[in-house]
Amino acid sequence: MPGKPPPAPDDETTACRIEEHLDRLYAYALHLAGGPDEAGDLVQACALKALGAKNVPDNALAYRTWLFRILRNTWVDECRRRARQPVSWDALEEGNASSGNEAWHPDVSSIEKRLFNRLVVREGLARIAPDHREVLVLVDMAGFTYKEVAELLEIPIGTVMSRVSRARKRMLQALEEPAISPLRLRLVRRG
Repeated sequence: MPGKPPPAPDDETTACRIEEHLDRLYAYALHLAGGPDEAGDLVQACALKALGAKNVPDNALAYRTWLFRILRNTWVDECRRRARQPVSWDALEEGNASSGNEAWHPDVSSIEKRLFNRLVVREGLARIAPDHREVLVLVDMAGFTYKEVAELLEIPIGTVMSRVSRARKRMLQALEEPAISPLRLRLVRRG
């Protein structure tokens, strides 16, 4: 029938589309918000906004970018509302050393390697600038292309490429630096 509006998307189908991206959304939210509780709240707010949206992209890649943009904009709005420091990286270390996905009888050396790698990555991320940290998380952890990150952050693709390159170099340099600088003692003669 001409003039009839298209049928509304099924709530179940919409929820399934969002569920496909929840793990990556949560990982990104964790890097933005700093703690697991805040990240969970952020993902929930993002999902509610996505479920209530009228104009939803059909294309899978555009949909993923759209979800991440909603998440990031929600975080920015929350930071503005609370007028607080946007990223608290100390909270990443609290209660988040393991994903809880290990098997009943896990291989201890494999778990130790994964834990060590996570800690090294967190330490490296904590030592670089927030704008560099953000592009690294989006490109290397969330799997976005440079073009998608440029669209998501609304910056030129060249800026994304430059930030990723500088961020990777700075992270490697930061990981080579000692975590604690050695004490410099002076001997004082008494007498």
